[in-house]
Amino acid sequence: MIASTRFSVLDRSRTREGHETAEALRDTVQLAREAEALGFHRFWVSEHHGVPGVAGSAPTVLAAAVAAATSTIRVGTGGVMLPNHRPLVVAEQFGVLASLFPGRIDMGLGRSVGFTDGVRRALGHGKEDAEDFPGRLAELLGWIDGTQQAHPGVHARPAEGLRIPAYVLAIGEGAAVAAAAGLPLVIGDLRGRDTVLRAIEVYRRDFRPSARAEHPEVIVAGTVAVAGTEEAARRLLVPEAWAMAYSRTHGDFPPLAPAERIETLTMTAKERSLYEQGLAGHIRGTEDRVAARLERAIEETGADEVLVTNSTYDREALVDSLRRLARIARPQGRSDERCPSPHPVGRTAGPHPAATGVDA
Repeated sequence: MIASTRFSVLDRSRTREGHETAEALRDTVQLAREAEALGFHRFWVSEHHGVPGVAGSAPTVLAAAVAAATSTIRVGTGGVMLPNHRPLVVAEQFGVLASLFPGRIDMGLGRSVGFTDGVRRALGHGKEDAEDFPGRLAELLGWIDGTQQAHPGVHARPAEGLRIPAYVLAIGEGAAVAAAAGLPLVIGDLRGRDTVLRAIEVYRRDFRPSARAEHPEVIVAGTVAVAGTEEAARRLLVPEAWAMAYSRTHGDFPPLAPAERIETLTMTAKERSLYEQGLAGHIRGTEDRVAARLERAIEETGADEVLVTNSTYDREALVDSLRRLARIARPQGRSDERCPSPHPVGRTAGPHPAATGVDA
């Protein structure tokens, strides 16, 4: 199943100790070039505001830089957080991207809001805006399709009439939104949570065909770390695991630190527990071990595509992980025009009804 499954890359533009914030953005562009050379299908960037550990605050701007630095790989957002923006402005931004890079732009959309109360106030949007995600999504699609009626005589230029593929990002409940809108679903993660499998089941059951998608399509996102040894693969996960543990105990999401320094830290019991949780459950290991776990994850989720992410301090090790994954996955094609979907009617989940069992 791996050989017939698309593999793509999501990069969160994580900052690193001892490196300028701007370097994280340049690292993202360079990683996109690597992903294209390795044959991955898409390269997506993310949106975070006011977070010290993440440089990617303007995903459509960063996507433009990525698309300009590459030539064939699909480029998109994973995603633009729609509650933070006016749908008209989002439509216009993607219209510009799709006009400059025709046939290569993906519009991944999420419902998250700011990381803290202060960020939400600065953005001018609160948690209540996330509750109106279905309405904002419908308005955005209406601007692109030319069907919106809320603002007569107003048009989204140059987006109106363009074919811009849209995807809904979800943890669980957003699956129903994707199904009702008739859009592909991007859901995390590969850790094997029952809620993910239930959400996928609901999505496939309730999917309503649309002009954008005749059949349900599932993209499963998750962290994958591949290295020459099990220990080397584990160390790839250490910086992000510590950053998550630190954020949950100190309220601040920090830049990535070297694994060597993190492993010498004296942690509190709570920090240690959260840190170990952060290391657990991801698909990691040598190529043979990762291949087996990916195969099972794809079978159990019925994923049409796997969107891989990995944030670590050591950029050389990160690129090496992608190269090893490419050998496992043998990515097929780089655009819909060059490579039609291998699963035009969507897969169905395999015989395992429970969690994916991909714990490391």
